[in-house]
Order: sequence, then C-alpha cells, then structure tokens
Amino acid sequence: MDPRRQRLVARHRLELEESATRFVDRFLIGNGTLGAALDGVPGREGIDLSLDTLWSGGPRRPDGASPPRSAHTALDSVRRAIIDDDPLAADARAAALRGTTFTESFQPLGRLTVDYAPPDDGGRSRRTHDSARGVVETRSTWSGRADTLTAFVSAPDEVLVVEVVGDGVREPVIGFETPHPSRMQEQIVGDTRWWSSAGRAPSGVRPSYLGVDDHDAVRYATDLPDPDGLVDAGMAWALMFAVQPIPGGFRLVAGARSGHRGWRERPLGDPSSLLARTRTTVARALRRPADELLARHLADHRSLFDRVELDLSASASASADAAERYFDLGRSLLIGSSRAGGEPANLQGVWNDQVRPPWSANFTTNINLQMAYWPAESTGLGGLVEPLARFIGELVTAGRRTARDAYGLAGAAAHHNSDLWRHTDAVPLDAHWANWPSALPWLVAHLHRRLDDGADRAAEVAVLRVVEPVVEFVLGMLVTDADGSLVVSPSTSPENRFVVGVGTSAAVSAGATMDQELVHECLRDYLALAERVGAGIADVDLVGRAQGAFDALRLPRIGHDGALLEWAAEREATEPGHRHLSHLYGLYPGTRITETGTPEDFAAARGALRQRLEHGGGGTGWSMAWVLCLAARLREPELASHALDALLGPLSSASLLDLHPMGEHDAVFQIDGNLGGTAGVVELLVQGYGGVVSLLPTLPAEWSAGSFRGFRVRGGHRVDATWSDHRISSARLRLAAAEVIVELPDDGSTIIVTGPHGPCAPHSADGAPSGRRRVLLPSPGVHELAFAVPGVGERP
Repeated sequence: MDPRRQRLVARHRLELEESATRFVDRFLIGNGTLGAALDGVPGREGIDLSLDTLWSGGPRRPDGASPPRSAHTALDSVRRAIIDDDPLAADARAAALRGTTFTESFQPLGRLTVDYAPPDDGGRSRRTHDSARGVVETRSTWSGRADTLTAFVSAPDEVLVVEVVGDGVREPVIGFETPHPSRMQEQIVGDTRWWSSAGRAPSGVRPSYLGVDDHDAVRYATDLPDPDGLVDAGMAWALMFAVQPIPGGFRLVAGARSGHRGWRERPLGDPSSLLARTRTTVARALRRPADELLARHLADHRSLFDRVELDLSASASASADAAERYFDLGRSLLIGSSRAGGEPANLQGVWNDQVRPPWSANFTTNINLQMAYWPAESTGLGGLVEPLARFIGELVTAGRRTARDAYGLAGAAAHHNSDLWRHTDAVPLDAHWANWPSALPWLVAHLHRRLDDGADRAAEVAVLRVVEPVVEFVLGMLVTDADGSLVVSPSTSPENRFVVGVGTSAAVSAGATMDQELVHECLRDYLALAERVGAGIADVDLVGRAQGAFDALRLPRIGHDGALLEWAAEREATEPGHRHLSHLYGLYPGTRITETGTPEDFAAARGALRQRLEHGGGGTGWSMAWVLCLAARLREPELASHALDALLGPLSSASLLDLHPMGEHDAVFQIDGNLGGTAGVVELLVQGYGGVVSLLPTLPAEWSAGSFRGFRVRGGHRVDATWSDHRISSARLRLAAAEVIVELPDDGSTIIVTGPHGPCAPHSADGAPSGRRRVLLPSPGVHELAFAVPGVGERP
C-alpha cells in the first residue's frame, strides 16, 4: 500500500502506519547542531545521528602544493575565445580557471538502535511527526500491550531525548554502529547505564559522483595528534548516551561533539576533551525531570514555530490540508537544521546516514543553499539565518584568494560548491558544472533582504564590508560588448549547455542571463546601501565605478519567439527541459521583473518557463519548488496547483521529504525542495516588494477558504489575512513605513479601513495589473481591512 494513503488530516501532524525502510521515509528532528532520523519501527527504534560540524578533511592551507596559476593570462585567453566566437575553445581554456580539489563531505555519526519490546507479532503501530512541537512519536499495540516512544532534540539542553513507556516495555538493549574507526565503552553508575563512542572522521572523501568505492574513496589519517591534540585533517568526534529508568519505562539521553574549531583552524584529533564535555552535557540533562526537559524543548521550538500560522482547514480539501502540512514541515526542518552559532543547512539539512552522501551533502551555491533560506524571513524565522550570514562573510574572506589566484582580480569569488572549510575554487569538472564564479553575488542578496526588514547603522555597515569585495570582483568580470554595454565574461548558465554544431556543445560565453541579473541586483543593492550609510563609510571610488557599471550594464534579452533568453544570443539548449531555471532569476527570487514595471520581460519570463516545462522541466523537487515560486509571481494558480501536486506526490517521500530522482537508483533527499516549497506557499498568499504589498495574488482553486498570520514581506511589514469562498474577508497589516500600496483582488468588494488613528477612507492608487486594484495606506502602524460584498448573497 502507498504510504501516502496513510496520511491523516490533522493539523501540524503527519501520521503514518508504516515504519521507514529508507532514509527518505524517516522522520527528522534536530536542534540545528544534532540531527536524528527515526525509523518508527515498533519495539526496535533505529536512529541515524549526525552533527552539523562533522565533516571529512581539514582547513585548506593557502600555501599548498598546487602550482601557481597565471591568472591574468588564463582569463584573457578565455575572453579572447569568446570574442572570436569559439565556444569550444572557451570551454577548453576555462579549465585553467579551475582548481584541483573537490569539496569535502558531511559525515554521519552513526546509527543508534533501541530494542525495548518483543519482536512485532502482528501488532499495529502509528508513527507521528508533530511539526509544531518538534516531536516524533511511535505508538504500538500488540497482544494486549501498548507502548509509546517519544523523541525530540532539545536546543536548550543540547541533547537527543528518547522516552519509552508502556505495559510492554522491557529493559532496553542498546546498540550503536558507526562507519568510522572508533572505540566504544560502557559503564553503570547507580541506576544509569552509560555508553561512549569516539573516533575520527575521514581525512578525505571523494565525492560520490566520482566513481565507485575503492580504497582511495574514503581515507582515514593515521597520524597522532600533536601535543595540543590538533591534527591537519580527520577531526575527532565523541558521542555519549545514557539510559535511566522512569515510571513505566525508561529514557535515553544522548549528546555529541566534534573537534571542529573553525574553518581556518586545525581541528581536534584527540576526543578526550570532547568526551568529558559531552558527558557533562548529558549528565546535566539527566538531572532534569522528564517533563521539564520536554517543556524546555517545547518552549524553545514553539517560540519559533508559532510566529506564523497557516490554516487551510476551512477549504475542506485534501490537497489544501497536504499543502499546509508541507508548509509546517518545511519550517520545522529549518528550525531543526539552522540555529545561531551553528553551520548553515546543507543539502540534507543536518541529517545524513552515508560517508559518501549525494553530492557530498555540501553547500551547493548555484541554487540549493540559497533556496533553503528563501522562507526564513517571510515565515518569521529570520534569526535562523545567522549561520548563513556568517558563512557568507567567511566565504568572502576565503574567496579573496580564489579571485586573485584564479582570475587575477580584486575582490572575492566563490563557485558552485563549498563545505565546512569554505571551499571557493571551481572544482575540476567540466565547464558547465564548475565555471560559474557568481555564488557570492547571489548569496549577498540575502544579506540585503535581511536589511529590508529594518536594521541599525551598525548592521548596515557590517553588510557593506562583506559586500564590497563581491562588488570588486563583479566589476572585474565585466567587459564591454560590441554594442558598448557591459557583460560578464566569461559567463555560464549553471549546469546547462548550448549546441555548437552537430554533436557538440559548450557552456562558456559572455552575458548569460543569470549572471547579468545577479550583477544588476548586486550593484543596485550595493549602491542603495552605500547611499544609506554615507560617503564617509562607503568606498567613494568603488561607488563611482559601481554606478558607472550599473548604468552601462546590458539587461537580458528576449528571443524572436518572445521568450526570455538564457544566454546573450539565441542558442539551442542541449537540455531544453533543464532542471535549473537560472534565466528566470529576475522574476524570482529577484524582483527586477514585475508585471507592471517590466511587462515585456514579464511576458518573456512566462514564455521561457512554459518552454522549460513543455520539455519536461521541474523534474526534481527543488526545481518544482522554484516553478511554484515562479507561478506565484506570474499569477498562474493552475500552474501553482500543478507544482504543488508534483511536490506532494512523486517528488516527496512518505514522510514528505523532498526527493531528487536519480534515474535507475533510489531518489535522494534534498532539503531545499521542502524549504523552497514553503517559500512558494507564502508567495501564493502574499507578496511584497517595491513598496507594494499584494494580498492573495495567486490563490489555488483548492484553497477556497483559510487564514494566515504573521507573514512578513520586504520592508518589514507583517500581514494577517482571512478569506472565504475565494474572496478576501479581512486583513491586518503592521506597516513599518508610510505610503505603502496594498494590492487586492478586484472583486467588487467594498473596503473598510481602520488605521492606527481610527477609521479612514481608502485611497485608490494607480498601476494595478489586470484583475487587481490598489489602495494607498499613507501612514505606518496597524491597519485593519474589512471587506464586504455588495448586495445580499450576490456577486458583482
């Protein structure tokens, strides 16, 4: 039976009657640092543990053994091939711009098993993931017995807690297996049984896409730590867990630490201090009563989760209920995998069960890392962006060497893959994968997005300092085209290629649409920020050069068929249904392309998306999540419903985890699709940029009635709304600025506005697109909007 048939309609909860036999079907919980993936097998729980800073490798030495590259010569050579219209030569010469190493891999801690009841003899079980509470439960009944296992990962107490109670519970048998060389010890202290396991991570792991397992695929160091306990590569790790009896059963408490000391620091290779610190953490948690541990966890988790609320239950639609659960799960996954002081969510968040995980479970920066944080600000989780913001600043620092050594340019550059050690070089793969040095212009867009919600001068200056090296590199990558405008050279459209003659293809050219959009956005936002902080702080020379470049920058072009081009010229894509939708960046997540501001580009973006989908685009979860966001901006509810159906159907697992299909192999989990889909749900209901807040822009037909609370849009505005029979009935806007335009469905309803100083007459504003109307709210503060349909039971 399809596990999806076992999902029950219960708000915030996903319930399944089948345990997980694959990693992608497990329930995931975490505290941003420690991740746990649970099977939900009655009587014998299996838990895959992982730790956000446990990676292979070690810090990269700036003066390594790699031979120096003739950066200026290499860049000039590629540019000459582009000018000569020889893309095959440009591709070949682009190899000189690449590095010699790959990223390292995110590592599992190991698998914990807890046998607590006799083997299943025909009983029944139900496992539940409660997104609102961050708690997983497995309830089992057989032979007259009933047991309940409850698990959560506490951020306040830094531990995994597993409690098992019931009349069928026996003394547990605990097991732990790790793929890493390690040593295990057991100890009994009073009524508590203790276990410890410690070892070292691999010193190097070859990415899984580079061939089969052999003796070189995973390497472990044999060196001894120096007198300070440090090593060059292969950090230590330590896991401590303890089991103690409680009324009716027992509880297990586990904690873990790694030897990571910073992206530039040699890690600890001696686990002794890690074991001592972890034991202290676990012992402290054990001293707390069970209900107190749970209460502390719930208070922390719900302080984040409850900041917004989406309720589609009034729609009485199974698809609406599923979309609401998907939205809730996405927010819970971000809460569980990204907390201040930790690492950003990687391709799999903070969960992993493989030494060679798909794509190294790294930070993939040509869409996936960015997408993982798309819903953060809009759903009240802006504080969880701190790891990403810190990561960006560190990547800028690391990327200065790449800009200098690979390109001979000032500033900082990073490419499509990074890791715990802040890898910034292009990896030694073909050009369409590797030669894309535009990660930082995309990443710093989120720093600007955070400032949109309001920031003090110190925060603005801090972002300015991070952005300036990115702007420096961007300016160095611009050349003058034949028509006198500026284009990025060399330039690629991430992971796609274009046809060159019969049977050949290439990736490198100048002025690919995504690069032009990113440069436009990067310069625009930098100039606005520099103006706010003032000339005494901003680099006057850099501001002047950025302004000149911005004015001369060539914007993306439209093809003869009316569709937005992916490259500067009309080229035939080798994969017209490619999963990346890079040339549509200006529509989403960018804001340059709008229905009323750039109508021709808006129509061209619609045409380009249709072309992609007609050729099979959107075949992965994250790609379809991008389609959902684009459909929201295009105001196409039918396409949005199609995207949601795909995300909640073939592109999600039984536990609603996003899937990346792998052909003949099992599909793999990627967290970005879950989080991109969460962002898309918000975009369907409210959008806000350019001084306009748009309510219910793309309401799916299945979402006939519902409400949301606490959604945030650019500008620092917060929005609540309710609707019924596809008509908005009320809205509450907390406006952070004056002169905000609210855009609404033009359904003939009358509007009653109560502003911060009492009732006020709504003022119509011009510029609304077809089927919409605009109202100007002149003052900041709380505005209540009520809507009434003319007549009694009539529709205009």
